[in-house]
Amino acid sequence: MAKLTLIRGLPGSGKSTLAKTLAAQHFEADMYFINQSGEYVFDPSHLEQAHNWCRHQTEQALRNHQDVVVANTFVRRWEIMPYFLMARRYKADFEVIECTGEYTNVHGVSIQVIDNMRTRWQKWHQR
Repeated sequence: MAKLTLIRGLPGSGKSTLAKTLAAQHFEADMYFINQSGEYVFDPSHLEQAHNWCRHQTEQALRNHQDVVVANTFVRRWEIMPYFLMARRYKADFEVIECTGEYTNVHGVSIQVIDNMRTRWQKWHQR
């Protein structure tokens, strides 16, 4: 049986680092913004496409019975729900891991944006 693991946390909390240590396909919406030269070029107008891409990649891997790790901020519960329902649809085990570390913020997200995310943070209670 495949497993879908979501790693959530604020920018700089260690999500990507943890995801890379797990033996599974690894996807993040941020991967969508990496150009041909391997540079991260964020464009907020493409954020919805980035998350759609991430969900699509996850679904393809689950369809192929692969374990998947998705590392995104997942600040609000509604952001987790499509993955939760996807895991159910593919009869995959589902786990949410919350990162709370304070490391280097590699994408340069401002303190104000991080503080805004922190105030909007919702706990996840698996159903």
